[in-house]
Amino acid sequence: MHVPVIDFADFSDGPADATAALAQQLATACRDSGFFMLANHGLDAQKIEQAFAMAAAFFDLPTEQKQAISIDRSPCHRGWYGDGGEVLDARTQPQGDAKEGLKIGRDLSPSHPLVVAGTPLHGPNQWPQDWHEAAWFKSVMQAFYAACEALSRRLMAAFALSLDLPHSYFEPMLRLPMATLSPLRYPPGAGGRLGAGAHSDFGCLTLLLQRDEAGLEIECADGSWQGVPCTPDLVTVNIGDMMARWTNNRYASTRHRVVNKSGRVRHSMAFFFDPDYDADLTPLPGCLAEGDEPHFAPATCLDHLLMKIDESFTYRQDAR
Repeated sequence: MHVPVIDFADFSDGPADATAALAQQLATACRDSGFFMLANHGLDAQKIEQAFAMAAAFFDLPTEQKQAISIDRSPCHRGWYGDGGEVLDARTQPQGDAKEGLKIGRDLSPSHPLVVAGTPLHGPNQWPQDWHEAAWFKSVMQAFYAACEALSRRLMAAFALSLDLPHSYFEPMLRLPMATLSPLRYPPGAGGRLGAGAHSDFGCLTLLLQRDEAGLEIECADGSWQGVPCTPDLVTVNIGDMMARWTNNRYASTRHRVVNKSGRVRHSMAFFFDPDYDADLTPLPGCLAEGDEPHFAPATCLDHLLMKIDESFTYRQDAR
């Protein structure tokens, strides 16, 4: 399976023909594999390095200290989870993924209207406390979250053009996107367990940054698995289930997994970009041919995301 490298440098500032060519490259990548590598993405190298350094420092904290912000303490799916806390492939790996992670979302105060209304997955983050790096950690992660959101919004404009829609088509659905930054740590020697079980991503698009070790593998049409190299200067982008819904499967939400074969700790940083909670996932204009039926039942972004989270996180299942 070919995972192309797409140069994003000319998208916003380049000539119209360069933007049109890039949109066509995106369309081809999204149809063929659902994955591509983004060059000249605009993320600041220093912010990336700071985010990785602070994530590693957080994961190095004693387990008891991380448990103080355990995800099961959050009403809006924010915080730390440990080994086995996420189960991405319950059929083949019911004991859960060999990784730990942190969920950082849009930090909304308890007085925000959506929080007051009890809208699921909206609310304050849980930030580390009683740690000499706590304030710097929060500052670094918030800055990196903002940078990833800005890049994701630009990508959504490019996706719109790739679907022959106006570049601003998605903007009304991105007033307050339900985006999540997820630092991840995969231990060495997991006894044959996968770091992330085979799955397709839940949301609209994912930005993945890898720093030290490869491990991402994508499923090919014949059922085999192809590794994606660790390329620190590129951002790996993949389509999620929501984009597949919007395009009625024209764009592929491809299954993938993580296998840490390196014998060393692996760190990565994922940014999951999802539309507003009430965004309608009905097929977009031009994505449903005359006489065709939608492949998916009607749903909002929040409906879909809650269903997938409930399926994948043990604490959500234990609370039932």
